[in-house]
Amino acid sequence: MELTLQQTFLAIFGGLALAAAAASFVVHRLMMRTSDPIKLTWIGQLNSRVQASWLILLLFAIGFALGEVALSVIFALASFFALREFVALTPIKPADHVALVIAFYVVIPVQYVLVASGWYQLYAVFIPVYLFLILPAVMAWRLDTELYLQRVAKVQWGLMLSVYCVSHAPAIATLEPPGYEGRGPLLLLYFLLLVQMSENFAVLASASFGRTPLLSNPNKSREGVLIGGAAACVLGTLLWWMTPFTWWQAAMMSLATVVAAFMGGLVLASVKRSLGERQWDQGVALSRGVLERLEGVTFSAPVFFHATVYFFVP
Repeated sequence: MELTLQQTFLAIFGGLALAAAAASFVVHRLMMRTSDPIKLTWIGQLNSRVQASWLILLLFAIGFALGEVALSVIFALASFFALREFVALTPIKPADHVALVIAFYVVIPVQYVLVASGWYQLYAVFIPVYLFLILPAVMAWRLDTELYLQRVAKVQWGLMLSVYCVSHAPAIATLEPPGYEGRGPLLLLYFLLLVQMSENFAVLASASFGRTPLLSNPNKSREGVLIGGAAACVLGTLLWWMTPFTWWQAAMMSLATVVAAFMGGLVLASVKRSLGERQWDQGVALSRGVLERLEGVTFSAPVFFHATVYFFVP
């Protein structure tokens, strides 16, 4: 007999809680048995991610209980803080203040209202088309042309990464492939699970088997990324039953999601280094910045969403 949406969610949520508890135990054991300073750094990163997993589980459980609108509100707040972190590291001039007010207090609410309402034709183009044209005009109105192109690019990139890309995550919950009606939040849980576990597996494998740190992210190794990505793909394939995909389709979607998440981390790492920072704002989201927690989501959410729409939604 097929489980209801609530029963499936409770089963998955319980399994994730047990996995988080087991991961906490593994991290403690690794810390006790490791003296290598590089691996201790990787283990510390893993510990931070495990702690954040508990917060993510709690927030998603609240959003699931309250409905899709609550999920959109949670992600809207995440976009707000992520954009704040991005802007805090970029040079801003007084002439840019109006554009930033529009970005924070108009664009974010409008984008997520459109997502919650399911107005795909508009939220898919609202930021990359209309805001792409409007914000440069607003910033040019003050006739301050010093570093104008760089300032415009930074605001637009901040909106694309922090708002547009992230907003595709709650949009996944609005999808209803044939035979999967009303189970969109479960698909969102599947996606978030893939992204989160690919990160956790990569850091865990780096701490256990890693030898060559990544140049873009010293908290991971090449071996860890490959092993963690493969493990996440296997997990995504095994969980095909909670999706509208067959097992081999789930495997392909998992691979695309894991690769896109890695690309998101790579791009955000390059952005951080170009701004002279190694990580985003401290003191947020359990010792790491919100944008750092969302780096995998920024690229993988649009990929997962549009692949599902293209191949599985008529």
